[in-house]
Amino acid sequence: MTTSISVRLPPDLADQLDRIAKETERSKSFVIQRALEAYMEEFADLQIAWDRHHDLSDPLESPTELRKSLGL
Repeated sequence: MTTSISVRLPPDLADQLDRIAKETERSKSFVIQRALEAYMEEFADLQIAWDRHHDLSDPLESPTELRKSLGL
């Protein structure tokens, strides 16, 4: 089951969406869905990094320590 939503886009972004959909022979809905999936995956990764950065019980390694632990 899918959910229908409505969104307003600036003309330049709507033009880019149209162009990509035509070039890839996909629907605009498909392109938007894939873009949202990629964004949300990146956001989740960023949130994990942000949380770890602020977790005082999870010590950070310096670049030198990291290279040493990797044997570089």
